[in-house]
Amino acid sequence: MRLPDLLASRRGRLTAFFFLYVTEGIPLGFAATAVATQLRRQDVGPAEIGAFVASFYLPWAFKWAFGPFIDVFTSKRLGKRRGWILGTQVMLVITLLSCTVLDLPAQLGLLTGVLLIHNSFGAMQDVAIDALAVSTLHEDERGLANGVMFAGASIGMAMGGSGVLFLMPLIGLKGGFVFVAGCIALVTLLVVLPLKEPASPDVEERAVGLASAGREMRHFAVEAFRSFVGTRGAWSGLWFSLLPAGAMSLGLALQSNLSVEVGMDDDSVAWLTLWMSVIGAACMVIGGWLSDRWGRRRMLALYLALMSLPVFYLMTALTEHQWIMPVAADLRRTAPAALVTAVWVATLLYAAANGLMYGTRSAIMMDVTNPAVAATQFTAYMAMMNLAIAYSATWQGIAIEALGYPKTLLIDGVIGLLCLGVLPFIKPSATPAGDGGGARRARLLALILAAGCVAWVPYRAGVYDAGAAGPIFETLFTLVFVATAVYLAAAVATLGASARLAGRLGLVLAPLLLAMYVRRWWPQLDLLYDAVPAAAALVLLSLVRQPWLVLRSSKPALA
Repeated sequence: MRLPDLLASRRGRLTAFFFLYVTEGIPLGFAATAVATQLRRQDVGPAEIGAFVASFYLPWAFKWAFGPFIDVFTSKRLGKRRGWILGTQVMLVITLLSCTVLDLPAQLGLLTGVLLIHNSFGAMQDVAIDALAVSTLHEDERGLANGVMFAGASIGMAMGGSGVLFLMPLIGLKGGFVFVAGCIALVTLLVVLPLKEPASPDVEERAVGLASAGREMRHFAVEAFRSFVGTRGAWSGLWFSLLPAGAMSLGLALQSNLSVEVGMDDDSVAWLTLWMSVIGAACMVIGGWLSDRWGRRRMLALYLALMSLPVFYLMTALTEHQWIMPVAADLRRTAPAALVTAVWVATLLYAAANGLMYGTRSAIMMDVTNPAVAATQFTAYMAMMNLAIAYSATWQGIAIEALGYPKTLLIDGVIGLLCLGVLPFIKPSATPAGDGGGARRARLLALILAAGCVAWVPYRAGVYDAGAAGPIFETLFTLVFVATAVYLAAAVATLGASARLAGRLGLVLAPLLLAMYVRRWWPQLDLLYDAVPAAAALVLLSLVRQPWLVLRSSKPALA
């Protein structure tokens, strides 16, 4: 029996994108809930689990970089977007199945590396799915389709988390990897393979090759750079995206760790996660509706404040019952019923507040996105929000072991409120292409990045010791290096001949800054790791002195 092409009808398109987003949610729910829970049962420390969960979100922070390649390198035979979706889903299945041969927790580091690669393909798939949605969804069905897509991701996370935990007594952890791979493979066979993507009009066909890719990357760099620094609203949105969107601890590994330690079995954790998904999904719809009626910034500020309340409540309950530090498996005691109840109450209240925030946060970022580069700019905002999740998971895992649960919750609840200071400035601009202040913001950003590169030099030399917080510092410096590489590439394209020498140096340094990411695995390249950030700081300081005349008007940088 021939399977139908779901892109051929309205109902089919909604069904297709629902299941495609399910495949995005399943692996995330599996790692953050099912795998994290089992690792804690095997006495893996919270810091290691936090780093593991962070590795799942980190590739999504840089998914914007896949866009130009997915746009340029296409296949007429497989479909412009369908080919990428098909290829990435095959790699998702292969990487998951390869995890079944690993010995956990002894090979946790190798598992983290494999799943980092796995999620790189997942992030690539997400970009291709969104691009397919833009090109195939009709205008009168896009709103409903986006709601269906987010619902699919939420259900996928519940399947990968709660679903696998329910099955764990029967299939075990390795069987969980097979189950998740099987779910993705079913979508590939039943949904992706039968799709018949419409051919692109001749006027939209692009030449394939490195030269075309280079032109696309240059256009991407200029337009994205101008969109981020061109208006105050977009500039504020940049910093808002990099800050945690409210308290995050009860949505990350801390909650999974604590559930295990207070004595909840796999079924209890599964039911808790399932109710979190149901409540969160419902509140996403409610929160968006209320923000449309009462104002986005006002309601978002309320939602962000509400997210800290259950965190502070659980902090108080843990302190009252003297449940302070993580406890090894062989030393755990039975938790009082009141404390287990507090974990349930705090987690479900947090799911409601987080759900209210989720849709409204996305909507307010759309408000300050330049329509001319909507996909690029909005994807970048979402990617930076994923980066905030990654570094939050990292520092919280370290803090739990160093400070205990209550103090970690207190810090998280306070840090989650910092974004409220930026929120009032995220307003749409009457001139989305630029308000004339872009030059000042470009120089300020160069100065901030230069300070980050300079701070690396004494840190690398051992002048100050980060101690247990070392992984957090390493993550922040990685962010600085990646941001500097992107900044230099965009600055070269934007300034052109007006910064010829700095431009040439920037083009050389940009890939070397990206190569700084391998310092964990190849520590022998001392000269590279010392010299490149110092040289980048000097180039950035030279760009601070540039007048940036091209950003002082509201005219687009490229026609």
